[in-house]
Amino acid sequence: MRAIADIANRLHLDEADWEPYGRYKAKLDLSLLHRPRQQQGKLVLVTGMSPTPAGEGKSTVTVGLGQALHQLNKNAIVCIREPSLGPNFGLKGGAAGGGYAQILPMADLNLHFTGDFHAITTAHNLLSALIDNHLHQGNALHLDPKRVVWKRVVDLNDRSLRRIIVGLGDNNGVVRESGFDITVASEMMAILCLVESFSELKEALGAILIGYTYDKQPVTVHDLGAEGALAVLLKDAIRPNLVQTLEGTPAIVHGGPFGNIAHGCNSLIATKMALNLGEYVVTEAGFGSDLGAEKFFDIKSRKGGLHPDAAVIVVTVRAMKYHGGVRRSELTQENLEAIKRGFENVKHHARIVSKFGVPFVIALNRFADDTEAELTFVEQLCDEQGFMVSRTEVWAQGGLGGVDLAQKVVAQVESGASNFRPLYPLEAPLVDKIERVATEVYEAAGVVFSDVARRQLAECEANGWGNLAVCIAKTPYSFSDDATLRGQVSGFQITVREVRASLGAGFIVCLTGDIMTMPGLPKIPNALKIDIDEQGTITGLF
Repeated sequence: MRAIADIANRLHLDEADWEPYGRYKAKLDLSLLHRPRQQQGKLVLVTGMSPTPAGEGKSTVTVGLGQALHQLNKNAIVCIREPSLGPNFGLKGGAAGGGYAQILPMADLNLHFTGDFHAITTAHNLLSALIDNHLHQGNALHLDPKRVVWKRVVDLNDRSLRRIIVGLGDNNGVVRESGFDITVASEMMAILCLVESFSELKEALGAILIGYTYDKQPVTVHDLGAEGALAVLLKDAIRPNLVQTLEGTPAIVHGGPFGNIAHGCNSLIATKMALNLGEYVVTEAGFGSDLGAEKFFDIKSRKGGLHPDAAVIVVTVRAMKYHGGVRRSELTQENLEAIKRGFENVKHHARIVSKFGVPFVIALNRFADDTEAELTFVEQLCDEQGFMVSRTEVWAQGGLGGVDLAQKVVAQVESGASNFRPLYPLEAPLVDKIERVATEVYEAAGVVFSDVARRQLAECEANGWGNLAVCIAKTPYSFSDDATLRGQVSGFQITVREVRASLGAGFIVCLTGDIMTMPGLPKIPNALKIDIDEQGTITGLF
């Protein structure tokens, strides 16, 4: 690893522009967000097809593409999210690339990093404590304990905390039902990733809905007077983190909302700062284009006035076989017929990205078990559709394995073909926006709203929140809200069971199917495979 000062020098930063956090990490100053520049960098989004439960290497391709652009003498910056401890110790493991295309220092990044997630967790739970204290100390705001919507959070998978009772025992506060979400689902995480200044941070924190009065009037953090204290806890977390890739490419890592239960993008501050500092900015959005990319376009890009220049859709042979009906235990066996069936999933994701007017390249991310016949067949299928495709081997070769991909991305960017536009106008009713995402992005036959969701949507409209974006929480493994329906499903309906107003973040969250905002651990979690030796070497985390 290079000293962080060397990485800062690559970006032509002065000493006042960054603060070291050890030898290999730094916090960047918010003033860089407004550094004058004659020409903004080009923005490339990396998204993907519907994944298998193990993931398809989207972060690896993101990092590898950044390294490959440096191979072409482009001043590239990688912008990704911070990993959550939940999947690190749960099912998926680390989330900063892999092989010869990864972010360093890997152990720091996958564990506590610079403390951003802990700050968000603490700020969120301080608000929870203040709410319960307010109820206990006389409840001057007449807040209905049964209608407090603000929960608590922890950055771990713990299904036993989904529903809890607080206040039990003598003089321990008001007894009421509550629960925990995972930190990445916190509205404070979303706020941190969508604001651009301290003043905007405090305003957004003040707008958070905490509950309703006995006469059904909304109560916010501003009514409680807590936004100042919450902002103080986030004073360092709001600043992006500078690290490096394995090949020394600058990487700005900041924020970490999940793409299935939240809006799935790194911070707007980090992306816009990178656009001020680099020639090409490579970022990613969580899971497939039906989730992360849709939210990147409709929420993040709209909020920040971003204009994506090109997209990369990461696909794999094994995911095509998975969505072609092959069992997970048989994914290493050559199966061209299954690939052909699963390629319908790739075509669907291509349609999604095209709906937003953004040109794309298909990155065929090679795995060791892929056969030459399978890879050639996928390239043939892409050629038949007129898709620009690149066989990508950044895991095994680093930047050199992504040079062809980088050249094709540059060609798409320089063509000026991007005609980016959000899918829906904010002025449309909430129901219309939800239905448009469901029918045009997921290609569902329609949307079914539970009685609870209909009542909540009507309440949102009545309170004047109808002009917010929608953030739909849905399984990443199917276009439907049923994870078992793989492949190119049709004729299904999306069921919206619950609606939550994230007023500070600027969107309405819609929970579909059986999606949970607090995941559980698998039967054999990664935590049981992780260890550290006397020299401090960690095994099993990645």
